[in-house]
Amino acid sequence: MAFGGFIKEDAPAPMAHINMIPLIDVMLVLLVIFIITAPLLTHAVKVDLPRASSQVNLTRPENVQVAIDRDGIVHWNGEVLDQSGWRSRMQAAATQHPQPELHVRADGAVAYRRVAQVMSDAAKHGLTRIGFVTDPNEPR
Repeated sequence: MAFGGFIKEDAPAPMAHINMIPLIDVMLVLLVIFIITAPLLTHAVKVDLPRASSQVNLTRPENVQVAIDRDGIVHWNGEVLDQSGWRSRMQAAATQHPQPELHVRADGAVAYRRVAQVMSDAAKHGLTRIGFVTDPNEPR
């Protein structure tokens, strides 16, 4: 018989092949798990920033122009300041009523680190109204 029996005289020969179906099932399950979890393991966030034009913002008298040039030098209403200088000005501006708006004009070539440092200092001193000034007519 094909399945063997209880008689020891006709002992079946050992199996010479491996059943691959369970191995294939396990591999397919692992493949599905890796396909689902692989995108979750990436730490980078892909950001496609929107490009939009808005209406011209009317500048109120209670604002401060902070410009950061290509070399990372910070200008407070046109006056060159170092880090301690703009921090003291931010602290004084935060106590004014109404609180002035902070308009940040940063050169495109300046390191983001410098812009983030100025914005962080503004937030630490209590300036909450911060805006970025851009040129809407600049070609892309």
